[in-house]
Amino acid sequence: MSNAIEITGLRKIYAAQGNAPAKEALKGVDLSITSGSIFGLLGPNGAGKSTMINILAGLVNKTEGRVVIWGFDQDVNPRQSRAAIGVMPQELNMDPYFTPRASLDVQAGLYGVPKADRWTDELLELVGLTDQAEAYARNLSGGMRRRLLLAKALVHRPQILVLDEPTAGVDITLREMLWNNVRKLNEQGMTIILTTHYLEEAEEMCDEIAIINHGELVVRQGTRELLSRADGKTLVIDIGERIELPALPEGATPEWRPDGRLAISYPPSRIRADQLLDALRNAKVPIIDVASEQPDLEDVFVELTRG
Repeated sequence: MSNAIEITGLRKIYAAQGNAPAKEALKGVDLSITSGSIFGLLGPNGAGKSTMINILAGLVNKTEGRVVIWGFDQDVNPRQSRAAIGVMPQELNMDPYFTPRASLDVQAGLYGVPKADRWTDELLELVGLTDQAEAYARNLSGGMRRRLLLAKALVHRPQILVLDEPTAGVDITLREMLWNNVRKLNEQGMTIILTTHYLEEAEEMCDEIAIINHGELVVRQGTRELLSRADGKTLVIDIGERIELPALPEGATPEWRPDGRLAISYPPSRIRADQLLDALRNAKVPIIDVASEQPDLEDVFVELTRG
């Protein structure tokens, strides 16, 4: 199907508690997520990302709106919609007295997976926990517990996998292992939804990205199209020594960096790089080396969520 998830007019209002007033966490969000994509769901703390994920997972009841997961309306077919999605939570919640093998078997039982259809051994191998299959969860390292959370999210072979801050606080080795597994699952047709504060991670992994702020959808675009929204580039020029600079085209901003190189920031929609270089050459400024720096997802994110 073309869309793995379709969200229409999604609202969530948390009731007032004590001195805390009621809070509208989601304000009529419309969002579709393409089937087979790796989709980034980004936003500042408190933007509404976790509320949306918990609604998709069936852990939080929405106030208004329609949610369709893998073709199943959440209100009409709640069991089928929940079975289509697996969630790897950010929190390390697990029974400390269960082994990884027992945890996966219990999770599979909760989803009604018959014993003959369970793939516990394959999951343990997939996440690198075969040697720790009979160890108590309380004796696993933080990284191994995260691997177990990923395996638990996959026990019922969902069509959609949600990763909520999956690499927060993990080492490089685990991060690479996780993303290798995610790419393999995606190549097999699984739709991946990723929330992360590592924007370079989203930039590298995601086909499409949505940014949420204050409970509203700010933007949803392909990653390349989103990056193109940042109208700013930088030429980094080595001219050997600091000198008095000539006049540059209006809109260009020069800055000397600590390493002695000259950085000129400019909007490519109005200024071309060759105009900057011509201005320097005409003033007899020696140019030893030139490099170009592109805007990244962090620049776009800050611009779109400012205020």
